[in-house]
Amino acid sequence: MNLPVSYADVVAAAARLDGVAHRTPVLTSRTADARVGARLHFKAENLQRMGAFKFRGAYNAIARLDEAARRRGVLAFSSGNHAQAIALASRLQGVAATIVMPADAPAIKLAATRGYGAAVVTYDRMTEDREALARRLAEERGLALIPPYDHPDVIAGQGTAAKELIEDAGPLDILFVCTGGGGLVSGCALAARALAPACRVIAVEPEAGNDVQQSFRTGAIVRIPVPATIADGAQTQAPGRLTFPIIRALVADVLTVSDAELIAAMRFFVATMKIVVEPTGCLAAAAAFGGQIDLAGKRVGVILSGGNVDPAALARYLA
Repeated sequence: MNLPVSYADVVAAAARLDGVAHRTPVLTSRTADARVGARLHFKAENLQRMGAFKFRGAYNAIARLDEAARRRGVLAFSSGNHAQAIALASRLQGVAATIVMPADAPAIKLAATRGYGAAVVTYDRMTEDREALARRLAEERGLALIPPYDHPDVIAGQGTAAKELIEDAGPLDILFVCTGGGGLVSGCALAARALAPACRVIAVEPEAGNDVQQSFRTGAIVRIPVPATIADGAQTQAPGRLTFPIIRALVADVLTVSDAELIAAMRFFVATMKIVVEPTGCLAAAAAFGGQIDLAGKRVGVILSGGNVDPAALARYLA
């Protein structure tokens, strides 16, 4: 199968991340198991460095740059978690970073990105094209552009989350993965195919932003307007040129969940498992809880992709 990224790339990324990224815990809950009649294994990437899986891909991509590119610096565009990931990974590797972020990104994510030492350039997500802006700035300044999902080294790095999950939890029957542009689910699907070939990988995105589902169903990339959803990390408009062929080849299905289901999942994690998971990070769990797929008797993996939610917003969601 001729795909743009291979499992060997995921293995190589894991070696670069060893001792740098956290090997996040795999959490279980008898209450969650009883709710769906299955054994659920939650990969807690909300406990990753900078609070999300994005650190994996960002660090791997920067580690792969040649010395000349590292001296010039990197540029990324992101609604928040990739921004923080590039900022932290750059700081750790002594590389200057500039991040293009929407002006309405969660305040906690803007502050954290600046706190890690990156320069932030803001834009209006409703009227400006972030990719065009980022490409123009990168060209003008001679910076290496590292997009949030459509980059082979980013995809490979994200796949290490599922690699660890399956190594720690054992073979899975089903793996639910949060999905925006498809970097995480692409990498995780590569790992699942190699380590648990019978595992069905299910991508999950917001109901209001089902660009990946539409693309998956039609067999061609579908572009949508910026979706209105509390899952700010999944407000993508289309899957990536690199991620889409991997999704088509290796993902079993693409499901959607509502904002109300995301809030219910956030409440469950706070009240029952005593952890904070951001709305986007709850996509996979909401689908596992939602009953769209019969999980009875199955061994199920769930990627909790991040925990970076503004405390005031979290209070509103929990109220």
